[in-house]
Amino acid sequence: MRSMRAGLVLHGRLLVTGRSLGLSPTRPCRSTASDSSACELKSKLGPTGAPSSDGARSQPVQEPVLSHQEEMMVRRLAEGLLAQNRASLARAITLLESRLPRSRLVSAALFDRLLAAQTHGASSESFRVGLSGPPGVGKSSFIEVLGKALTDRGHRVAVLAVDPSSHTSGGSLMGDKTRMPELTRDLRAYIRPSPTGGMLGGVARSTRDTIVLCEAAGFNIVLVETVGVGQSEFAVADMVDIFVLLIPPAGGDELQGIKRGIVELADLIVVTKADGELIVPARQVQAEYTSALKFLRPRWSKWKPKVLSVSAQNGEGMAQLWEKMEDFCRLARVSGELTVRRRNQCVSWMWGLVREGAAEMLLNYPAVRRRAKELEQRVAKGDLPPGVAADTLLEAFIGATCREFPLMEQHVEKPDESTSER
Repeated sequence: MRSMRAGLVLHGRLLVTGRSLGLSPTRPCRSTASDSSACELKSKLGPTGAPSSDGARSQPVQEPVLSHQEEMMVRRLAEGLLAQNRASLARAITLLESRLPRSRLVSAALFDRLLAAQTHGASSESFRVGLSGPPGVGKSSFIEVLGKALTDRGHRVAVLAVDPSSHTSGGSLMGDKTRMPELTRDLRAYIRPSPTGGMLGGVARSTRDTIVLCEAAGFNIVLVETVGVGQSEFAVADMVDIFVLLIPPAGGDELQGIKRGIVELADLIVVTKADGELIVPARQVQAEYTSALKFLRPRWSKWKPKVLSVSAQNGEGMAQLWEKMEDFCRLARVSGELTVRRRNQCVSWMWGLVREGAAEMLLNYPAVRRRAKELEQRVAKGDLPPGVAADTLLEAFIGATCREFPLMEQHVEKPDESTSER
């Protein structure tokens, strides 16, 4: 890992304690509409000097460039993705998920090349589907049956199964890929389990970019499955075109058991396991949700959420479900709603990266790191309230930043001391 003097890479940019050294990243957000074919999140900051650990300025740093080997890697990966090579897609996603500084730099260059290729090519006709539901609802079985039905129709389907992470190893716990054996063997399908890495809400930090890579590799339908742990539904709904909520046919009072806010996010609600002895309970739950939706405000005025029941065991209702999805997609494209959603998602994505990057920069800033260990110990002993410790670290970061950028000092407000004592 590089020291802070060498630089910190965030989202493909090499930063030196908060400064960009000129290699602009590209975060393409492909849209189905011609007037919204890409979303670029680029930094226009030029190269500047890097501060030393004691706050003094050092000599200007050369703009970082990729080595010849890295340039060749970017070219091979881009060519492989555009040629719909599965191995290239797997390597590109692995590179994207890496937290190594050089890997992020190479990943940013890859996105630059892909954006240039897609800008001069045909617009994407992809369809992004978010799937979520409580544990035990049968998401993996549902996705396997739906995915097989779509590949049989000629679609190329990518499944991003966002797994919860082990606190010990950091790897996936559930192994979603092993629970979709038939779809795994399908050459028109690609399944990528991704550990959340401890991210709140159960959505991997690289999921959005992985969607773009899958689309670049020619997968026109991307299914994003989450672990369904509360906040994940809100995160996924902000990165897909249609959000589908799966609910079980028998599990107590479902209307009370699932948060109202999550139900309001759904464009489609699907009652699973509607077969055998569960047919009657499934129909009952379907009727209850249909009635309850009358009192909820839909996300989009032109689309009233539908409630369907399906069976992954015998395939009953799966064809009707896909028809409803196609109806939604068609209406969203014609009305321009799909363009609006993806544009808003790009803006939300930008601010999410800003928050994530700011937090990482703060935690790696020398002035903050020097104080952090001491403050952690005082908070753990109960000698210092967490709020006061947090304000102290923020003041250390702001003070060091103002010394480095004097013009910022007059625009920065320090935390109110009256609110610090909490």
